[in-house]
Parts: sequence; structure tokens; C-alpha cells
Amino acid sequence: MDNIENLVLSLSKEAAPVKPAPQPLLLSLKWIAFALAYLIVALAVSGPRPDLLQQLQHPLFVAELIVLFGLLVTAALSTAVLAFPDLHQQRAQAFFPLWMIMLLVLVLAIAWLTNTPTSAAQQTHSVHCTLALLLFSLLPSVAIFYAVRRLACTRPQQAGSMALLFAFSTGALWLRLYEANDSIIHIIGWHYLPMIVVGVFGWLIGKSVLKW
Repeated sequence: MDNIENLVLSLSKEAAPVKPAPQPLLLSLKWIAFALAYLIVALAVSGPRPDLLQQLQHPLFVAELIVLFGLLVTAALSTAVLAFPDLHQQRAQAFFPLWMIMLLVLVLAIAWLTNTPTSAAQQTHSVHCTLALLLFSLLPSVAIFYAVRRLACTRPQQAGSMALLFAFSTGALWLRLYEANDSIIHIIGWHYLPMIVVGVFGWLIGKSVLKW
């Protein structure tokens, strides 16, 4: 009996304390703070669009920025919830980004109906904008995938899609603040339609990268 008690005592002394995982809300706030800091640094380097103050007087432009930020926030929260095996008993929060996507579609639809003709010079950016957006989103993508990989994610495909949506939203927000192009055709085609591809890609790589 003494030997057993000594063994238990020895094992209890050797056991290292396990640090509890943070709450999804605190985890998502950490990611959002990182995204905002990254965005501020990027704008300091690239500079904002020259007509930013003028564009901030247009309700649709402001609405688009607000919805994009909302998408960033909800995608971060959704990813944090999906990183836990039981979704931390907050299943509804995993679907919050869907509401933001619906709002974004609504804002873009209104912008389409009130389409203002743009100069030919604004139409020439095309695929270069998408490439810049994807390049900007690379660092947030790697950072959030690394963070989720350290947790116990049991829904890797959904988490992968939400993680890349978070990173893509950060890039889309930067591009709208940087690029002086308000052609609705350009914005939908080269800014937001790639979001579908990004979501599918996140679903595919999440299965292999986030599975544990």
C-alpha cells in the first residue's frame, strides 16, 4: 500500500499543470486585434486611397466597410467556436458569418441598382486586385490556421472555410481602403466572387491541415 501511495505522490509531483484553452470570445478578440494591427501597418506602408475622405461621405461605401468589418469579426468568432470539439455550446455563433454575407450581398445589390458610371482607367485593375488581396491575406491565413491547429478542432472543413474567410475579409477591407476604384462590376468580380473560391479552398485544406 505504501508503494502505491508513493507512486501516486510521485506521479502527482511530476504532472505539469495544463493551461486551459481560452474562451472563444477572448480567442476571437485576439485574432481581431491582430487583424486590425496588421491592417493599420499595411495602410501605413501602402497609404490609403487618395479620395478616402470623400468616399467616407457616401453611405453605400461606409455600409460596405461596416459589413466587411462585421464579416471579419463574425468569421473570427465562428472559427474560434469551431476550434472546440463541442463548439463550446455556442453552435449558433458558428453561423454568424452567413448573416454578414447576406448583408454584403444586399449592399452590393443596392450599389448595382444605383450604379454610377466609372472611368475606363478604373476598369483596368482586374486580376491584379485579386492577386494583391490574396497576397495580403496570406499572413492572416497562416496565423489563424496555426492557432486553430493547436486546439481540438473536430470540424476541420468548416473551420478551414471560416478561417480563410476571416483572412480574406481582412484583405478585402484593406483593398477597399487602398484602391481608388468603385466600379461595382470590378468590385463584385475581382473582390468578392473570389470569396467563394477561398471558402471552397479553406474547406478542402481544412480537412488535412486542421484534422487531429
